Order: sequence, then C-alpha cells, then structure tokens
Amino acid sequence: METIALYLVAATLGAMLFFAVGVAPTVFQALPIEQAGTFLRRLFPRYYLALIIGSGLAGALWVQSAPWAGGTCLVIALSTIWVRQYLVPHINALRDAELGGDDSAGVEFARLHRFSVAINMIQLVALLFLLIRY
Repeated sequence: METIALYLVAATLGAMLFFAVGVAPTVFQALPIEQAGTFLRRLFPRYYLALIIGSGLAGALWVQSAPWAGGTCLVIALSTIWVRQYLVPHINALRDAELGGDDSAGVEFARLHRFSVAINMIQLVALLFLLIRY
C-alpha cells in the first residue's frame, strides 16, 4: 500500500510540475489571451480533480501505516476541493468583472490569484517532501 501511495504522490507531483512548467506557459504563448483564458478555465477543473484524486487516494492508502503522510495528502485533497469548488469560481467571477471595467475587481482578482498560486506551491512542496521522505 505504501508503494502505491508513493507512486500516486509521484504522479500527482509530476502532473503539477508538467502543468506549471509545460502546459500553462505554452497555452499563453500559443493562443491569444482571450482564448488562452477560456482554454485554461476548462482545463483547471480537470487539473484540480487529478490533484484531488491523486492526493486523496495516496492519503487513504497511507493513513494506517504512515498517519502523518496520509494526513498531509488528505489535507492537500481537501484544500484542493475548496480551491476547485469555491476559490476558482470566485477568481473567475472577479476576472470577468475586471474585464468588464471594474478596477476594484481587478485588484481582488490579482490578490486571490496569487493566493491560489501560493496554495498550489505549498501543496507541491508538501508532495515533494513526501516523495523524498518516503
């Protein structure tokens, strides 16, 4: 079970790195900004779902044999559910308002976008730590 959990952590971490280093920059280079935004809005829910499944399964597999690692993975899964279901729709609404001319929405969008990136980076570092540690 621990080996499968470790593989799930590695796959989840790999997906996160591939998205951050490969997918997102390429989308913005290849598509006009409006199309890039539309594409990423459709891709992000799937990205977060992969993180939820990968970290959630790893957490469930590790919870008995390595409670700290299992708990860490489950916190990642739960925080990603919150990001996917609440934070990202809120960020999208603020971005739409900003594009509609609401400057205050633009300020809040930038703040919450940075917050979502910070959450993702913390999750990435936590998975990297688990991969190295276990």
